[in-house]
Amino acid sequence: MEKFITDEIQAEAIKDLSELVGIASFNEPAETNAPFGKGPKKALDKAMELVQKLGFKTYEDPDGYYGYADIGEGDETFGIVGHLDEVPAGNLEAWDVEPYKLTEKDGKLYGRGTQDDKGPTISAIYAIKAILDKGYKFNKKIRFIFGTDEEILWRCLAEYNKKEDPIDMGIAPDAEFPLIYAEKGLQQSYLTGPGSTELNLDLENAFNAVPGKAIYNGPKQAEVYAALQKHGFESDQKDGEIEVHGKSVHAMNAPEGTNAVVRLGIALADVFSDIKVLQFLKSFGEDANATNLLGDVSDDVSGKLTFNISSLKITPEGSRMQIDMRIPVKIDHDKLIDQVSEAVEKFDMKYENFDYVAPLYVPTDSELVKTLMQTYQDLTGDTESKPAISGGATFARTMHNCVAFGGMLPTTPDFMHQANENWSKADMRKAMEIFAEAIYRLCV
Repeated sequence: MEKFITDEIQAEAIKDLSELVGIASFNEPAETNAPFGKGPKKALDKAMELVQKLGFKTYEDPDGYYGYADIGEGDETFGIVGHLDEVPAGNLEAWDVEPYKLTEKDGKLYGRGTQDDKGPTISAIYAIKAILDKGYKFNKKIRFIFGTDEEILWRCLAEYNKKEDPIDMGIAPDAEFPLIYAEKGLQQSYLTGPGSTELNLDLENAFNAVPGKAIYNGPKQAEVYAALQKHGFESDQKDGEIEVHGKSVHAMNAPEGTNAVVRLGIALADVFSDIKVLQFLKSFGEDANATNLLGDVSDDVSGKLTFNISSLKITPEGSRMQIDMRIPVKIDHDKLIDQVSEAVEKFDMKYENFDYVAPLYVPTDSELVKTLMQTYQDLTGDTESKPAISGGATFARTMHNCVAFGGMLPTTPDFMHQANENWSKADMRKAMEIFAEAIYRLCV
């Protein structure tokens, strides 16, 4: 096999990555032609500038939602979908380096976005440049699509898909090798119902995390604590409140966690037997696959439904829960929602939609998946890893015939969204080699 990536190519890629890392591009209030704030827009402008100098033909959405860069010709379009927004640096004292300045130390590249997703995006761009530098021409148009709202609500690519033609096949370099061919549907919703004058409760958490603790400082604490002990739920009582202990995990892995909000709700149901939402929680139990509520919801590709109840609020005016469902790829979404709505009606509750992202499924015997898998195996010698399914979400699911492919190797430590985010130069180079060979096989 031909080696595409040289020291010079990687050095150029790192130089451009430095320019992108130098821009803090987390979501901020909208400004004119910058719907997600000045940072993501500045990063998009810079990306357009960087790819133009490499010979790409660029287009930037006049409303500032997205941009793309084309190179090559052909009747088909191969898409590469990355994102330029990022999460904030967080506690700066937890960083050993300046988060918005690319710092090379001990063979690693430090800075916000080095793994998620500026590093992989730049690596894929320079994989294309490496192929061109060898004198090859593409038999397809290759389009880099730059999103600016991946960390929030994906409004950038919703706008792209309204305005632009679909790609024929593609990759999103924003996950892990070898590839993800199936991503469950993501439904976030509310369950609302009657309130209570007996109990005020406000347990707010993120949709996408199993709550690891729940604080109760309401009435009848002795009875509530006794109920927790009866159920064997770990908790502490002191200073006029009860803390219920759980295990926090991402909602896509909800069965691996321990939901402290649900545990508190089950105990409260024993004490406040007339509150409908609590009786719902008691009926639901601790089965994060929602078997008690819905029966077996699963398929032969992506496994079981996961159902995470992350928040619980009760006031005299009403009650509300947040739920996060990761839906198997072959399950009919609308029928499932009807099933949920019917199941909660008996508790005088109603289903309300918040946000839905459709699933991804590209069969493992497709040309795209077979070529990408063979490339990964040929360049790494890893014949044990298999195409993966995920309850998580990447931009691949917004595109036709697209899968998440890299850029992290299975052995790469995960520093995404963390202090001291970094990517080793060796892993970056291997990712660039895999990208280049895969694009060569699919597009030359």
